[in-house]
Order: sequence, then structure tokens, then C-alpha cells
Amino acid sequence: MNIERLRKIIAYSDKNHEDIYSMVKRFCAFARIEYDSDLLNILQIVRSSFEKKGFLVFEMPFADDEIGAMCYRGDGLGYVVVNTSLPRVNVNFALAHEVYHVFFGESDFVSKVEFADDHYYEHEEEYAANLFAGMLLMPEVSFQRMYSKFKEESKGNEVDTIIRLMSYYQVPYMAVLIRCLELKLILGNSFSEALFSIDRSSVSQKLSDLWLDESIMHASCRDDYSHIELVVDRLGKKYIEDEYINERTLNKVIQNMRELYTKIKGE
Repeated sequence: MNIERLRKIIAYSDKNHEDIYSMVKRFCAFARIEYDSDLLNILQIVRSSFEKKGFLVFEMPFADDEIGAMCYRGDGLGYVVVNTSLPRVNVNFALAHEVYHVFFGESDFVSKVEFADDHYYEHEEEYAANLFAGMLLMPEVSFQRMYSKFKEESKGNEVDTIIRLMSYYQVPYMAVLIRCLELKLILGNSFSEALFSIDRSSVSQKLSDLWLDESIMHASCRDDYSHIELVVDRLGKKYIEDEYINERTLNKVIQNMRELYTKIKGE
């Protein structure tokens, strides 16, 4: 990501901070969690909230490793599909990103995994979703406190500080850097190129050097599809008994799910 692109992101954040912060608080109230508390397991928190909004969330490995998640509506149900062929930190951020689309977005979206694609940021809704995800996963008061702690432990080294924050909040490196800039913990006119030019292998090496959990950079490749089809089949049969839908509709839903699954996996 170049500096100009980063400046546009921060400018958007400065302009829209209050509106997005209000959305974070509304979601947290809906999910019955404190908006200023750290989210230890984003999937566990959002799964039930998504279900209340008519969405099922499941994990599976995608053939395309440029996609973080998909938000899809159809057949009376919505699906949030998270790509587990990516590192855990990217999965967490993609899931928080999809919270915005489910609760506040206006259309279906395929979410890119990184902050590096110029076209990705041509859509205002994507700026908003990323700002939302950063606020949700890295609450301001907590983040400022942990930044101070980890900067002291890092003896002022900003890269090491960001790596420690990344490990603590289980989010991508660039998401942490952007949050630092949003909160003016790192000033945009003073940071070095080394801060935003670090690659994935360097991040993994830094995690190892700092005796942190390197597995956050690994992919789980978890595949929930068979379970999610059982859930839909069970719910569908109950709806048939209650005469909300007929068997033909249920069969069509499952057929569409299987087609979507095959397409995503690239089979």
C-alpha cells in the first residue's frame, strides 16, 4: 500500500468516525456485549447475531486466496462465508468486516483480504466496513492502553509494537497500523516506510523473534459446509411442518447452497 492510499483511508476515518462509532455501539447493544471491551472470539459473538438477522455464517477454504469473505443474500436466507485458507488474523478481520455489511450495508459484497488493492477502496461502503471492523476489534480505550504498554516493552520500536498489538488483538498488521494512525498514536507525517512495507514472512519472523504465537499467520482450512447443510435441512423440515415453506423450496435452497459451495471451492 502506498502512502497516498493510506492518507485517503485516514481522511475517511477522520470524517466518518462518529457515524461508524455509533454503528459499532448499536451492533454491540444488539449482540449484548460491551462496546469498549475486547472481543476474544469474534465468530462466537457474531454467529447468534447473524442468525437473528437471517444469516448463517460458516467457514470454508476458498480457491481464491484474495477473498476474505462473502456476504450473500438469497432464498430467504443470507450466508456469510469466511475463507479459512487465509491466516487467522485475516479471517477475524474479514468476519468483523462482514458484520458491517449484514447490519448496515446496502448490497452483497465480496470482501478483499488485504488493504493493498486500489480498486477495493473505490467503494465507500468498503471504507466504512473496514473502519467499523477496526473499531469493533480494537476498541479505542483498550487499544491506547495496550499501545503504551507494548511500546514500552518494545523500547520504542514501532514495528515491534505493532506486531505485539497484532498478536494481542489477532488482527492483520495493516489493520493495526491504520488504527494507530486513526488514533494519532503514530503521526502520519512522521512514520517510516519500514512500517508499511513489511511482508507476511517478515511478520511471521517477528512473531517468532518476540516469542509470540506464530499460528495466527496460519490457515485453519476449516470446512463447515456439511454441518451447515444439516442445520438448513433440519430448520427447513421444521418450517415445512409449520407450513411456512414447502419441500420444493427447501430442496431448491440446498441445491443453491451446493452450487455456491462448489463454485467457491473451485471444484
